[in-house]
Amino acid sequence: MSDQIELYYWPTPNGWKISIALEEMNLPYTLHLVNIGTGEQFEPDFLKIAPNNRMPAIIDPKGPDDAPISIFESGAILQYLARKTGQFYGETERDRVAVDQWLMWQMGGVGPMAGQAHHFLKYAPAMDPPNDLPYAQDRYRNEVSRLYRVLDTQLAKHEYAAGDFYSIADMAIWPWASLWKGQEQDLENKPHLVRWLDQVGAREGVQKGRDLAADKRARLQDQKDAQKVLFGQKG
Repeated sequence: MSDQIELYYWPTPNGWKISIALEEMNLPYTLHLVNIGTGEQFEPDFLKIAPNNRMPAIIDPKGPDDAPISIFESGAILQYLARKTGQFYGETERDRVAVDQWLMWQMGGVGPMAGQAHHFLKYAPAMDPPNDLPYAQDRYRNEVSRLYRVLDTQLAKHEYAAGDFYSIADMAIWPWASLWKGQEQDLENKPHLVRWLDQVGAREGVQKGRDLAADKRARLQDQKDAQKVLFGQKG
């Protein structure tokens, strides 16, 4: 068996978190594309790895005690990889607490709120029939703006999200924040966020992770079949 980490991935912000981390940490990996627009995330073999039918997920053949381990949820994967390599988690316990809280801030705030903003601003109006819902659009656009003000305030005091060191928190936040235009955000009053976006986006590992399978990324607004798969699922 290869020692390479197996990455189950599609080029979305959550997928980019892990491709960026693997590139930044110089971890060899084998890519498995999971086409979420055709429903591959619901295949039984994938559900054995990611029971929540969401990507990304990984299998590390050399996990704890040198035994294979599969992990789903992007935040959990980032924490695992940072512990495994001893990279991008700070140097002290206080650093790690700061990283964890900003990582959780992304997982519980920026990701879900920005995802809903994308849905109601871009995708719902393009559905058949259209669902153009101004209340939902305003709610999520405004909540994303609030969250970015929080981040801008933090970045006025520190170089990176969790402090003056680059961490997995930055890797988690940047993929979503880099799509601010699609979230209809105004960054003119958030200069520290703009500085951070450019600084993180210039990193070689970030660029390589962001470019992974970039040719597979398409405009979901134009893909009616994919909309049915992604937005038509019921529990």
